[in-house]
Amino acid sequence: MARLILWRGVLTHEQALKFQYTLGPNVHRNPYHIQVIRLQLTRNLGALYPILRDEIVTAFEEILDLKENEWKSVPALDVIRKVISRTSNRAFVGLPLCRNPDWIRLNIQFTFEAITGGVIIGLFPGFLAPLVARFMTTVPGSVRRAMEHLAPMIEQRQKCYEQYGDAWADKPNDLLSWLMDEAKGSERTVKSLTQRVLAVNFVALHTSSNNFTQALYHLAANPQYMQPLREEVDSILATEGWSKGGVAKMYKIDSFLKESQRMEGISSLNVARKVMKDFSFSDGRVIPKGTIIAVATKATHFDNDNYENADTFDPFRFANMREQEGGGANRHMIATNPEYMAFGHGKNACPGRFFASNELKSMLAHIVASYDVKLEDGASTRPESVWVGAVMAANPNAKVMFRMRAH
Repeated sequence: MARLILWRGVLTHEQALKFQYTLGPNVHRNPYHIQVIRLQLTRNLGALYPILRDEIVTAFEEILDLKENEWKSVPALDVIRKVISRTSNRAFVGLPLCRNPDWIRLNIQFTFEAITGGVIIGLFPGFLAPLVARFMTTVPGSVRRAMEHLAPMIEQRQKCYEQYGDAWADKPNDLLSWLMDEAKGSERTVKSLTQRVLAVNFVALHTSSNNFTQALYHLAANPQYMQPLREEVDSILATEGWSKGGVAKMYKIDSFLKESQRMEGISSLNVARKVMKDFSFSDGRVIPKGTIIAVATKATHFDNDNYENADTFDPFRFANMREQEGGGANRHMIATNPEYMAFGHGKNACPGRFFASNELKSMLAHIVASYDVKLEDGASTRPESVWVGAVMAANPNAKVMFRMRAH
């Protein structure tokens, strides 16, 4: 079961990173984008799959730029960030912006700027926060830069809304359109919509890039797992082709990513909640108002009562559980339960996990089907992760070698 911990004097992510100043007050106070992600984005995964697949293929080809039969060493995290930025933004804002180099750089940088900005703001008294955010962080400049990219698109779509209503021929089926469908009043301004798109990128890009890079390190360090993955992918492609339904049947691909996330998840704590008033348990223990309560995710994931040989990377652990349980619907990557909380749990579990899972599984399947991978110099030990407080990050400096799949 999940292990709970309590602590005082520590802030939640939202408090520590000052989201109301870095991501914008509207995003902080009215997070309607969460419902858009949970409903529209998830419902459209099947319709979006062909363009997401196209972007994955094109992005890897262009970024890796491989010569036939030649190994090439690349900075893993840097490559994966660019691929995920392009792929995610193909669904968020479409072509051609998703491939614009400045847009890609902006969204990658904005993640770090927002985090750094939140830390800087936190060094000052609360009443100074608006001034500090405006004059001592780079976030406002990034928002203006993003507006230069999005303003023409937003203004053109607003004209179509005014002329044709909520639906018109060739209306883009992407996140920006869904946000504009739901936005009311001041939320419909170019600045507000831009902040909303940046906020979604902030959440999607950092976590997915980190999780996939960790999985790539596992694969490159353990080439013996390539063949069983490849056999599964080749077999399903022969009957299903590249489709959302086909990827959903790739249980070993799913298991590999889930096991990597179990062991190298982005945080040792999850499901943080602030106690708003004193709470008494039935045994008499009291949690005072102001206490932060959270799940010790890492301890839960490495508990041998939850997972046999929990400290060992077993890539097909969850695929085997599926077979043993006669389907095992609660073992796929997006399933949350008290023993697996990488995506949170309950009604507030990550709303974008369906999109993220589909994206990451498609990327891993593509790598397995199209490339050979290994670590530099024949290394067999995966690059060490980096800890910053309770957050675990994929090694930012490690390289992985790629070549076109040898047939």
